[in-house]
Formats: sequence, C-alpha cells, structure tokens
Amino acid sequence: MKAAALVFLLTVSLCATAAPLAPREHQRLPDQTFLTYPEWFLVFSPAEFATFVRGHPPSEFPFLGHIRQFWQGYDAVWNQTRGRYPFNGGYHLMIMVIGSSTTVEYAFRSVYETLFGRLAELTRTHGMTQEERLGARYAQDYVHFIRVYPWYEFDFTSRLRRLWFDTSLTGPDMIRKWERKWALTSEYSSKAIYGWLIKKATKAAYEDPLPTTAVVTDRGLTMLPRYEAFMPAAIKLAQSGAEFREIAGNRDVILVSVLVPAGTAATDRLVLRQPIITRPGTERLLLSVPIASLSTSLRLYSHAPYSIEHVFDF
Repeated sequence: MKAAALVFLLTVSLCATAAPLAPREHQRLPDQTFLTYPEWFLVFSPAEFATFVRGHPPSEFPFLGHIRQFWQGYDAVWNQTRGRYPFNGGYHLMIMVIGSSTTVEYAFRSVYETLFGRLAELTRTHGMTQEERLGARYAQDYVHFIRVYPWYEFDFTSRLRRLWFDTSLTGPDMIRKWERKWALTSEYSSKAIYGWLIKKATKAAYEDPLPTTAVVTDRGLTMLPRYEAFMPAAIKLAQSGAEFREIAGNRDVILVSVLVPAGTAATDRLVLRQPIITRPGTERLLLSVPIASLSTSLRLYSHAPYSIEHVFDF
C-alpha cells in the first residue's frame, strides 16, 4: 500500500511539473484562480442584492456586512498565494482599487438608506412604488450583464432615462417616489461617469482578454468558454465522465465556490466559509480543489442541497 501511494504521489508530482500542453497564449498565472475571487464577489454581492430587493426595501440590505465579506475574501485568497507564487502587483492593485471604491459606495448607501431611505419607506401606504420596482428590475439586469461583461460596459445612461420617462411624476406615495428618483438618479449617473473613466483607463492599460480557456482532459485538449460560461461547460464535461488534467496551463489547484446548507463539512481544502447574510442557513464554501479531482467535486456539488456558485478559471 505504501509503495502504491508513493507511486501515485510521484505521478501527480511529475504531472504538475510537466510542460503545459495549452498553447502559450492560453496559459495564465496559477495565482489568478485565487485572486479573481474578490472580483467575482462583486458579482455575487449585486446578485444577492437583486434577489433581496424583489421583496424587501434596500434599507434592510446588509451593505456593511458585504464590505466585511469582501475584505475577508481578499485576505483569505492572499494567504493562499503569499509565499507560494511571485507577488502579482498589478492584480493586487486592481483589487485594492475595486475594493476601496466598493467600500465607499456601500458605506454611503448604508448610511443613506438607513437615514433617508428608511424614513421615506415609512410614508408608503400602497406597497412598492414604480421607482422601486424599476430599480429592482434594473438591479437584476445589471447582474445578468456583469456575469459576462465588465461592469463599466453596462448602459447606466439608458436606465437613467427610463427612470424618468417610464415612471410617473405624480401618484401615490409621492415622498417615496421622489426619494427613489433621487437615489436612483444619483446612483446611475455617478456610475455612468465613473464607468466611463474606468473603461478609458482599462482600454489604455490592458489588451482585451481571450474569451476561451484551454482545458486538457483525459480525452485531449479542448477550448471552453471563459468566465461565467466556464462553469456549466466544465460541469457538463465532468458529468460526461471526463477527468481534468490541466486548465489554462495549470495542473495544481483551482478555486471553486459552492453554496451549501450551514455547517456542511468541506470535502476539499477549505479556503473560506462565509454565511449568505440574506439567506439564513446557507453558506458559501470557497474550496481549493486539485485539478485532477475537479470532476469529482463538480459532480458532487452540482446536486441538491448543494449548488456550484463559480469555478474560477484563472
């Protein structure tokens, strides 16, 4: 048994150090599977908000809790990369920029919704206003968009126009109507301006990323779609019986986030455990999964009561 285990470990070690099979232009740094988590948290958080405001006022959303969770996540993935990979200064700088701007935004929204939004809510007598329903719908539109495209590509300007043209100027609950018009106008206009600036800076500093991820399985080399679409494609491969050998030129580990009932034991190395604040009893497990056993984990967590939130394809 000891000899067999030694042979297995030696085989894994040799595979991990062998030259990547992916074309050079499809190879990405191994630390990026970890460092992309803070970026994706800024998809998970708006998604949680969009679901929440369908039936609750924004003043009850835990903005400050999400600030804390963002920085907890960054600390957790930094601990996974520190001393293990060369310091990726550019990526850390980007995380600091998006984290700081989100912290300012969420802190301001928390204060505003607590002091002003909540007061305006108390004046309602007819349920959600047109503006609240529109804001909830656009929050979901935004989430659908940023799962595929950069947030700064979102058309905030057209949403701002529709806010004023698709809702009435008078009607029931005037205080709440006009408070929401002011809040959403401020949000959409500021994000339109900031997004335009970020887009200009990004286009000047970075090339457009490749839209595919090179994957090697026991069946050969294939190209899967990148980002959000990678997860269902990877799950489909796993469920077909394929076993992963390499992803984006990497053969060590890949980060996977799953949503599970609170208290569920992790089957892979646990990087972080976070509660889904607006869904008591549900937790996010951030797992460091060996690429060689990724198929096993995907097959396990793709069935109730679990759900795979994201596979971070470098």
